[in-house]
Amino acid sequence: MTTNSLPVRTDTPVRTPAAGPAGRAGRRKLLHPRAGRQHHAGPLAYVLLVVMAVLSIFPLYWTMVAASTDNSRISQTPPPFVPGPNLFSNLARAWDEAAMGKAMVNSLIVAGVIALSTVMFATLAGFAFAKLRFKGRNVLLMLVIGTMMVPPQLGVVPLFMLMSELGLAQQLPAVIFPTLVSAVGVFFMRQYLAEALPDELVEAGRVDGAHSLRIFWSIVLPIARPAMAVLFMITFVHAWNDFFWPFVVLDMTNPTVPVALTQLSAGYVRDQSLIMAGALLGTLPLLAMFVVFGRQIVSGIMAGAVKG
Repeated sequence: MTTNSLPVRTDTPVRTPAAGPAGRAGRRKLLHPRAGRQHHAGPLAYVLLVVMAVLSIFPLYWTMVAASTDNSRISQTPPPFVPGPNLFSNLARAWDEAAMGKAMVNSLIVAGVIALSTVMFATLAGFAFAKLRFKGRNVLLMLVIGTMMVPPQLGVVPLFMLMSELGLAQQLPAVIFPTLVSAVGVFFMRQYLAEALPDELVEAGRVDGAHSLRIFWSIVLPIARPAMAVLFMITFVHAWNDFFWPFVVLDMTNPTVPVALTQLSAGYVRDQSLIMAGALLGTLPLLAMFVVFGRQIVSGIMAGAVKG
């Protein structure tokens, strides 16, 4: 018994996915059928975004409403939700009674110097802890992190005594000097540079004969700009809003904005609309700064996320 068999061609080439980006994309689609699909946010996502935006804006809106009404209307039930006619008059009263002009200049000096100093020292220290190899690096880093666990209130009395001995009490340098360096900033920049700065770039700089400061200026700073912008913004806002230490070391003739606002709440009867007007004045510079530099800060954050 014989069987008929068809001839089998052995010279037929085997088709393989093409090399290059097109071939890789085809293989990804075969392995992952959903790889090429675009994901669009659903209605629930937009609703959540709107709710979050309203919750974020409402405190500022309520401050403006309270600052534009009479003191008697704030305690009404239900409270007013529409701005009244007294906004500019209350702002003018708060500006005069709390000496807000001088307070804003003082806060701008204090917050600006502290933010710049913190960013500079934190970036230098973060680069050293992240990429330089020296004896005792890990121990020193643990000591820096350990200072974050110490309550700042423990140092108020010694710091005040030190500022008094140096003759700096009741002056702005007494507010600035104790906060020129931040352990949180050092740790933040160290973590960022450890991920965003490749070791190969540092080694390439050393091969080209660049010293550490040259590497820091030419390689580290361009990569660290997104994190530096975020750290500057956070530190500036924190220094602007700081109340306790400036209240301890300064007097009412040379206040920062939070200290100056306490003058509006002095007395037996508190004018809540006047206090809200002062709070609105103290918030406006921060809002203006974010409006001016917000796009650069957000783009810096996104660039840092892509690099990381």
